[in-house]
Amino acid sequence: MKRVSVISATLLCLLFGAATIGNAQHDEQGNEQGRSKQAQPAQPAHQQQAAKPAQSQARPQQSYGGAYHGGVQPNGPTNAGVHHSGVPQHQGQVRSGFTQSRAGSWKDEHQTWSQRGGYNGYRIPDARFRLYFGHDHFFRIYGLPLVFVGGMPRFQYDGYWVTIVDPWPETWGPNWYETDDVYLDYTNDGYYLYDRLYPGFPIAVTVTF
Repeated sequence: MKRVSVISATLLCLLFGAATIGNAQHDEQGNEQGRSKQAQPAQPAHQQQAAKPAQSQARPQQSYGGAYHGGVQPNGPTNAGVHHSGVPQHQGQVRSGFTQSRAGSWKDEHQTWSQRGGYNGYRIPDARFRLYFGHDHFFRIYGLPLVFVGGMPRFQYDGYWVTIVDPWPETWGPNWYETDDVYLDYTNDGYYLYDRLYPGFPIAVTVTF
């Protein structure tokens, strides 16, 4: 009976010792993992953000020009009347600019492109010209991007800059650029601006980008 008790006690001691050793090994592994995490330097915030997949945010880009025919869509003045070109375009300044470019005697001051030595400006491709130019494609100048160069009006239509190089007739209404329908056409020797109310007065213009 004593022998059985001794054997049982011995087995209990062996089992208790094995359990104690296992727990000690487990705790030691946990401590090593904790120390290895602490040993690694902290990753900078910008690198952490870079690790995330980049998300592209598409921003609409503002475009200027475009086809103004078929419902004029002007890029109006901004910043208290200062146009995108940086030139102030208050209503009074526009009126003053057109007043200065008015002819005293259009018959004497007007010059055709042949008289000017020929047209040397940009030539609009025929396919595009048929879509947006000619007597069937009219518009109004007022409200379009507009500046004055050398005292003469320059406006943007269909992505092109159109500069009036002729004075406008003294017989036209003083606010024709606000109220009258106009169109651009190529006649014989160059580009001209026409007012539908006064079709017999071609105004010489140049076309540029």
